[in-house]
Amino acid sequence: MDIIDSTAIDLARIQFAFTVGVHIVFPAITIGLASFLTVLEGLWLKTGRDVYQDLYTFWVKIFALNFGMGVVSGLVMAYQFGTNWSGFSYFAGSITGPLLTYEVLTAFFLEAGFLGVMLFGWEKVGRGLHFFATAMVSLGTLISTFWILSSNSWMHTPQGFEIVGGRAVPVDWLAVVFNPSFPFRLAHMAIAAFLATAFFVGASGAWHLLRGHDTPAARTMLSMAAWMALIVAPIQAVVGDAHGLNTLEHQPAKIAAIEGHWENAPGEPSPLILAGWPDMKAEKTRYAIEIPVLGSLILTHSLDKQIPALKSFPPEDRPNSTVIFWTFRLMVSMGMLMILAGLLSLWLRRGQKLYTSRPFLAFWLCMGPSGLIALLAGWVTTEMGRQPWVVYGLLRTVDAVSPLTVSQVSISLVLFVLVYFALFGAGIAYMLKLVHKGPQAHGTEPVPEGGAGQQRTPARPLSAADEK
Repeated sequence: MDIIDSTAIDLARIQFAFTVGVHIVFPAITIGLASFLTVLEGLWLKTGRDVYQDLYTFWVKIFALNFGMGVVSGLVMAYQFGTNWSGFSYFAGSITGPLLTYEVLTAFFLEAGFLGVMLFGWEKVGRGLHFFATAMVSLGTLISTFWILSSNSWMHTPQGFEIVGGRAVPVDWLAVVFNPSFPFRLAHMAIAAFLATAFFVGASGAWHLLRGHDTPAARTMLSMAAWMALIVAPIQAVVGDAHGLNTLEHQPAKIAAIEGHWENAPGEPSPLILAGWPDMKAEKTRYAIEIPVLGSLILTHSLDKQIPALKSFPPEDRPNSTVIFWTFRLMVSMGMLMILAGLLSLWLRRGQKLYTSRPFLAFWLCMGPSGLIALLAGWVTTEMGRQPWVVYGLLRTVDAVSPLTVSQVSISLVLFVLVYFALFGAGIAYMLKLVHKGPQAHGTEPVPEGGAGQQRTPARPLSAADEK
């Protein structure tokens, strides 16, 4: 194989990370919004309350925008497999290719088939059929998640294959699809998408409540998001713990790098390093703040077992602990704040201050992007933690990249950045403009009065004019 400049490899990795990082935001919101829209329409059919219809007609616009941007940004991924990562395509194409084809045949066709009815059929088809179309689109997003996560998980925990002529050939498709890390990563990703959407929706409600637009729609958005945080955020912590134990079993070097743990003292349990600066050259974590024994307790669920140490792996097989040490802690911090937001919402709900506590509303508004931040931090952790492997234990990154020059990758990277910021920047700006405008009420539900952060009868008559 041709010797490739290490700078070209790094640029190719940066380009893929950039495009994936931009892309994953849109499917995450799409997954969450599709399920949210299904719940809203179901509640509207059951209760007849206009607020659910108002919220549906509002959020379906944002869903359509996210869906479109997700499709466009996703096309780039297949493009890069052929241009920048031909070594990976040659080695694993007979496994990842069919898995992605199954995603198109089962999920994308399902979504595309019912999306038109969902977006344009409100006044053209019956209520039952429209609800069915919404549910099918929601199901399609989850099926898409299934196949994408199966393909990606196989790269982390490959099984069900044989190496024939230097290529991975599937011999057991059930083993390929349901590889050891897949169930944990699927659940973790789906829940992350639901939480990211919940905090986005809740932040929209908090924004309008803070501005004095205390409408049934704003209250409903915040209330539903708060229930989601209260119930689902702790579940995500449990799923994350199970995912961590699975990673410890199959990718111990990743766990050692995440923990910034370099060596074990003989016969002693491993501490938990809360903060510090892992130094890859010095092979130590500088300025470490440790809690004795807690590392063993969390990661092995025992008081005496030790967790893997980075020095037990060859230097060329160690992930970059400096980066993933902190991205993991960023993800966990966001998760803890989500749990706190859910608990605070329950406490304020009991005191009937959920919609009137300005500090809480401001807190939730600030938490609006927390789900997406946690999602991106988690993906950086898991993907960089797999390095230096593309297919763990089988194909190294240096062997997966195409024979490219620095100038070739640099030009394409610059073009991607410019186009992405122009195209998706405009899309995101328009989406935020829609959120700023908020749902439009078409029903007759009463508007609450009085209280901090609530809409009131203005003291000055001209203040009652609608904002434009």
